[in-house]
Amino acid sequence: MIALDPHPYPIDMLPSRGAADAVALIDRAGTLDFAGLERLTGEVAAWLQGRGFAPGARVASWLPKTRLACVLPMAAPRAGLVHVPINPMLKRAQVAHILADSGAVALVTQAGRLASLEPGDVPSGCTAFDEGDVESADALPPSAADPDTLAAILYTSGSTGRPKGVMLSHANLWLGAISVAQYLGLTPADRVLGVLPLSFDYGQNQIFSTWAAGASYAPLDYLTARDVVKAVERLEPTTLAGVPPLWVQLLVSEWPEAVAFNLKRLTNSGGALTAPIIAGLCQRFPQAHLYPMYGLTEAFRSTYLAPDLVAAHPDSIGRAIPFAEVMAVRADGSQAAVGEPGELVHAGPLVAQGYWGDAERTAQRFRPTPAWAESGGMAVWSGDTVTMDAGGLFRFVGRDDEMIKSAGNRISPTEIEEAVVAGGETAEAVAIGVPDARLGQAIVVVARGDGTHEADLRARLRRDLPSFQQPSRYEWRAELPRNANGKLDRAALKMEVAS
Repeated sequence: MIALDPHPYPIDMLPSRGAADAVALIDRAGTLDFAGLERLTGEVAAWLQGRGFAPGARVASWLPKTRLACVLPMAAPRAGLVHVPINPMLKRAQVAHILADSGAVALVTQAGRLASLEPGDVPSGCTAFDEGDVESADALPPSAADPDTLAAILYTSGSTGRPKGVMLSHANLWLGAISVAQYLGLTPADRVLGVLPLSFDYGQNQIFSTWAAGASYAPLDYLTARDVVKAVERLEPTTLAGVPPLWVQLLVSEWPEAVAFNLKRLTNSGGALTAPIIAGLCQRFPQAHLYPMYGLTEAFRSTYLAPDLVAAHPDSIGRAIPFAEVMAVRADGSQAAVGEPGELVHAGPLVAQGYWGDAERTAQRFRPTPAWAESGGMAVWSGDTVTMDAGGLFRFVGRDDEMIKSAGNRISPTEIEEAVVAGGETAEAVAIGVPDARLGQAIVVVARGDGTHEADLRARLRRDLPSFQQPSRYEWRAELPRNANGKLDRAALKMEVAS
């Protein structure tokens, strides 16, 4: 276990935490030790600096888990730039939105992905580069940036509208890495299998926390759960992080006993674990410690449940992680009593700097910490309702906004609705999340019309939206209900669809 260091450093200094000759990265190109990781980070940073971008310019990447994709989150900040990772599952319209919204000056991608974009998707002020062009004979030394300098913008769906960019500083990323490495007890002997997208704060932190502990990271792009089983057999990782839908798939997969025993640590976020999933994981991987966790991109992560508490408190999201203060707050701003529902508020140095270019939504979500709290400054007011028991353990009660959480992804219903009506098959639609045993929530679209063009609509959305945003079913109505203000009555539709 590493020592808990409360002093934040520039995020690109993480490679120096491992022994120089220890293995840092295991991928299709072979292995890379920490000395090689430091050198590669410096070379990519030098290449970026050589493009002549202004300090603080945004550099986007749209890549699978290549070696470059693993290094860019540190190399861009080392060059004085801001990294904007784009989920490789996103389609052209969503990529175009992120590039335009972030004001990216560069897009690092692959030829095939670039060919899938249409004229205008890459803004005129943005230059596209093939990842094969990124090389340099020079190398920049570690950054001396102020820890509060912006280092990354991670795009996440909001409850309304298009994805919004969460602004993360060097300190946010560094302290998140140290926090997770500490409470998971990661050591240089650990090997972490990376199945999570690197655009996901959970996946990006997995790299940082692994390297902060001097451990090895093995990225994996997979198509089926069987691919993950084979990777565990081939690479012998000690640690696997996932989201509930992946655990469901892995539990029904065939696991040779010796392979299952390779795993010593399982971590979960992106949705609550159900009692059957917990029981299944404990039975399949009896030697592995299970860490249920709750997180917000706006504060990276808020709580974790220690493995020795899982059996007795399977519905708990645990206590605050290191460097975080988490509290349940009443609507009037006072502290909720034990067992009383309140809004989860997260304070401390992990709180992000707000939403990129969106002062209005920043003001809604990032507000002053309650005066009675130990922390000062700004806090994230999550919009989620929790309770805290007498032992200080939190339990998630519900999500106050309209977000849909499916397959570990937070999905904006507005984004789905805009895509549904864009082709003219229907003029009005409401997207709703309904309970689903496999996905957590499935997307149901209630649309105005008779369904004559549903096949065309499904075919178009398969082209325009990634798999995790595809509606599972459609319900067609002659008219959609409205409230007294003339707006679509989402609450009434949700009650009808979920009943």
